[in-house]
Amino acid sequence: MKAARYYGQRDIRIENIPEPDLRPGTVAIDVAWCGICGTDLHEYAEGPIFVPPAGHPHPISGESAPITLGHEFSGTIVDLGDGVTDLEIGQSVVVEPYIVADDVDTGPGQRYQLSKNVNFIGLGGCGGGLSEKIVVKRRWVHPVGDMPLDQAALIEPLSVSRHAVVRSGARPGQTAIVGGAGPIGLLTLSVLKAYGLKVFISELSAARKAKATAAGADGVFDPREGSVAEMVRDQTQGRGADVAFECSSVPAVLDMLVDAVRPGGVLVNVSIWGHKPAVDMPRLVLKEIDLRGTLAYANDHPDTIALVRQGKVNLKQFITSRIALDKLVQDGIEELIHNNEHQVKIIVNPRA
Repeated sequence: MKAARYYGQRDIRIENIPEPDLRPGTVAIDVAWCGICGTDLHEYAEGPIFVPPAGHPHPISGESAPITLGHEFSGTIVDLGDGVTDLEIGQSVVVEPYIVADDVDTGPGQRYQLSKNVNFIGLGGCGGGLSEKIVVKRRWVHPVGDMPLDQAALIEPLSVSRHAVVRSGARPGQTAIVGGAGPIGLLTLSVLKAYGLKVFISELSAARKAKATAAGADGVFDPREGSVAEMVRDQTQGRGADVAFECSSVPAVLDMLVDAVRPGGVLVNVSIWGHKPAVDMPRLVLKEIDLRGTLAYANDHPDTIALVRQGKVNLKQFITSRIALDKLVQDGIEELIHNNEHQVKIIVNPRA
């Protein structure tokens, strides 16, 4: 079968590899679509980061580069391993792409995303969605009903945004400011609107500002046109935002959010930073701002799927390009690196 294999920095190869074996307790899935994530871009341009380097196998997967990429994917069940009795061949599904130790409790309320040596399918081994087929453990498979499979490929990043919103404690009727209208910023906007908040966006790109407006932002502010924090206060009778979300990995945006959030408010960092940013600790202290980190998701997929199936989030609007696996680097990764203003989510068909 065809698969995108990561060998090292700027070295991704489309190769033919053996199909994975079905094992007891696992599910075989024909991949329909796989999204290209910002993490994939970082691995390509700067890595290996999450990918275990060649000769240094991951302690759980036992794999190292080359590995198959892709962790935002959807597909159809084609076979069930012994012991899997609650799913059916032909069901449309997505995968919660975790690699955790077998003894980690993934039940309700458990924060298994913080477990020792955690990694992700499609980064740390165990196959990946940028291939024609994958076999995964039953506990990571989530049916999506009649949701179109191209849209279902965005359930994974949408779950990142839902988890961040839940971490914030945001409530209906409150006001939020989102820093950055990239894919995660736009998806966070969508979750916040679904939960009944008023949402402002800070963004420079004209194309992304248009996307944010189309996705329902109540205001889109360009920092070149003045202080975004002042614009937020003007819209909130001088109070500031109740919650803020950093989705850009830009220090100036982080500073703006510390300014824009109200005293006693909550600031959630969603970004994965490649460096250590300075934080305005005096202002953080004097305003008693609650700064929270968030990582991926934990038992968020079912509620995230429900948001889409109930019509509260429209994922179709965020798919800006569809490509074949053979075009992954040229028309996918390089396009997102050099033309990201006009792209939100590029999805890949491994079978095209």
